[in-house]
Formats: sequence, structure tokens, C-alpha cells
Amino acid sequence: MNTLKLDLIIIGGGIAGLWTLNRAVNAGFNAILLEKSTLGGGQSIRSQGIIHGGTKYALSGVLTQASNTIKEMPQRWRDCLDGQGEINLNGVNILSDAHYMWSKGSLGSRMTTFFATKAFRGRVEEVSANERPQVFKNKQFKGSLYRLNELVLDIPSVINKLRQPVENRIYQADITNAQIKSDGKTIKGIFFPTQNLHLEANNLVLTSGEGFEALAKTLDIRQPEMQRRPLHMVMVKHQYDLPTYAHCIGTGSKPVATITTHPCKDGKHIWYLGGNVAETGMDRTEQEQIAFAKEELATLLPWVDLSKAEWAAFHINRAEPKQSALVRPDSAYAEKVGNCIVAWPTKLALSPDLADQVLSLCDQPSQTVESNSLQPLQILPKPETAEPVWETLFC
Repeated sequence: MNTLKLDLIIIGGGIAGLWTLNRAVNAGFNAILLEKSTLGGGQSIRSQGIIHGGTKYALSGVLTQASNTIKEMPQRWRDCLDGQGEINLNGVNILSDAHYMWSKGSLGSRMTTFFATKAFRGRVEEVSANERPQVFKNKQFKGSLYRLNELVLDIPSVINKLRQPVENRIYQADITNAQIKSDGKTIKGIFFPTQNLHLEANNLVLTSGEGFEALAKTLDIRQPEMQRRPLHMVMVKHQYDLPTYAHCIGTGSKPVATITTHPCKDGKHIWYLGGNVAETGMDRTEQEQIAFAKEELATLLPWVDLSKAEWAAFHINRAEPKQSALVRPDSAYAEKVGNCIVAWPTKLALSPDLADQVLSLCDQPSQTVESNSLQPLQILPKPETAEPVWETLFC
């Protein structure tokens, strides 16, 4: 039998798991990552790629805990994208250097004053008419437009950049099919009979998103529990050169719609719709959700003719630690259970913060990293990077 002793095994290869793996290796941990299918194939590849700064969590006119928690994240990501941060993300495809926020009419004086406060300095700024993105230069646009200090990234390029420096530590394996050795409190080993491979680790980190439920049964973890907050996302495929990255806000505390634009292999573009359109669409059929989105866009951007566009809708779940009344968690979450660390970033932007929490909960790295060969892992296959959902739904 091939036995491999490690400091850390990360289960789940989304951006949170990959970010944590990079940070752990850089900190001297002998760590590996196991992914059962494709890297980023769960929530990561289905995200809109927005590195939030928290502005959308303050649309009620109150500076919320969620807004405060996430406000530092855009700068941490920017440092990494410049090659000066905790992980080198230089070369990642930046779809937009800013996200925008618009309203159909003029923003109320209370909100205008609120966004001008010291708390939002550097996070929100009004955009003059000559600086507007092309989609908002139409004469029919009469509303307010703000520029947010938030990036929009191409997720496959983020995944590929994160995997490059730790490629020799990423493998495809499903531990729900493995034999688990446990003393009831800690996981002593993971045995893959077919590969004759036995893994031991001081800590297991579970960054498996919705896959946590199956892992919890396998590892006999009863707390914490997971919740699913569902979305019904919509995609619009068209030929316009109108890159749009913006929240449309109304009178409520959530964006009416959030639009991001993504390139397709065939040269066309996708408008990817989230916000209230996605959050309120769970009781609609796919056809009803598309019809609703068509009406909403016709109202919000009436000067854009989408009559020849292709439409698709699909369901996803946001996997998070269970909250009362299924409310959105305010921050990233990590909890140690025995020698397992259960972790959810809750938002793409909070992946760096999650890694901070995870590493603070880990046992100290061993002093024998150099002598511990990863050769026994070569028997396992390598996971591919997941394809964007629009490349599969519109094929």
C-alpha cells in the first residue's frame, strides 16, 4: 500500500479551495487538493465574476455588517492581479475594471448623500455623461449612473491561474467512494482501494460548496449544517458590442437586476442576469423566467433590441452555513470539527478572507515537507477546468 502523510488535504476545487491551497503551500504546509469532477464546476463557474465591495448590501441607506465585511476585498484582489498580493494573479482576464450601478430615474437625495459619506469614499463615484460605458450613452437613458470600485473577472482564467503554481498538488478523487478511518472525533485516514492509496492528514479542509452534504455523511459531521439559497439565472446571447457590468437599482434594498457580459467561443457575447430577477424566479418555469427577464430588460434598457437574441435559464444553489430564515451570511465561514475544517466563502470576493480563517485553524505545518514525496498521487487523474455554463447550454 502507498501511504502518504500530509499536513492538509483540501476537498473541493472551486476558487475557495484553490485559493486556500496556494496560501497553504506558500505558508509551508504540505498540502494537496482533491476534486471529484472539474475545477470550479460547482458555484465558481456559475458566478458572475464580480469582486464585490459591499455597495449593493447598503441600498437600504444603512451601512450593514455585510457591506463592512467585504469592503477590503476588491483591493486585495487588485493587489494580486497586479502581481503584488498574497497570490500572483497577473495575467487573469479582467472583463471590467469597474462595476456600475444605475437607476432609471435620478437617485433620491437621501441615497445621493449616503453615497457621498466618508464610509463610501473611494467605493462609489458618480459618472459624468462623457465617461459613461457605451450602453448608457443612448439619449433615452435619463437615470443616475455610479462607478463602483469592483472588478469583474473571467472565472475560467482565474481558475487556471490559481492551479498553475500548485498543479502537482491537485488530483481528481471522490472521497465519498473511499474508506474512511476515524476514531469518532478525528479522521485518521482516507483509503482508495482501487488505487491502493492511503492518505493521512493533520487536517481536512472542506471547501466543497453544495458537495458538503454528501461529505458530511461520509465523515459523520453533524454540525454545522448547510443551507441552499436558490437562484434562477438567465442568459441572453447576442452579437452586440455592448459590454455591460452593472446593477440596476430601484426603491428596494436589492438590485432589480445585475448584468455582466462574458465572451463566447463563437465570438458572440452573453449577458448574464442575476439580482432580483434571479432571486424571485424560483417559482417560475424556464419559459416564464425568460419571459419575465425579457420584460424587465425591455423596461430597463428599452433602446437595446434583443428580438433576435437567444435566451436560456437555469437553476443554481448558493451553498452556505445554515442561517435562521435562510438569510444571507454576512461573512466567510470556517469552523473546526475534530480535525476537519468546514468552510464556505459565501461570496466569491471573500475567498481570500476564507483562506485567512482556514489557515488560522490548521495545525502547524510539519518540518518534513521536503522529504515527503507526492509520487504516490501520480496514480490519480487530473481534473479539467470547468467550461462556462453558456458554452454548454447554447451548444
